[in-house]
Amino acid sequence: MGSPCIDVCRYDEETGWCLGCGMTRKDKKAWKKEKERRAAIRAALPARLAALRAAGWPVGKAARKKRKKKEASPLAAGEGPA
Repeated sequence: MGSPCIDVCRYDEETGWCLGCGMTRKDKKAWKKEKERRAAIRAALPARLAALRAAGWPVGKAARKKRKKKEASPLAAGEGPA
């Protein structure tokens, strides 16, 4: 079973859920070390992502695009270090 991680790794501060895949940091560690927990972790992700989306967060690949935009915008606007 492949990891649901899509390498976004941005977390909601309240829930600890990744905006990309829905896993917590603990889930990601467990995914690597405790294969018997993988099905339970994967089963929880759709509801988590739906809750994040309902709260107004960009989720999945959209969270990746949002991050890139924010990182690029200060330099594009000339607000970089002086």
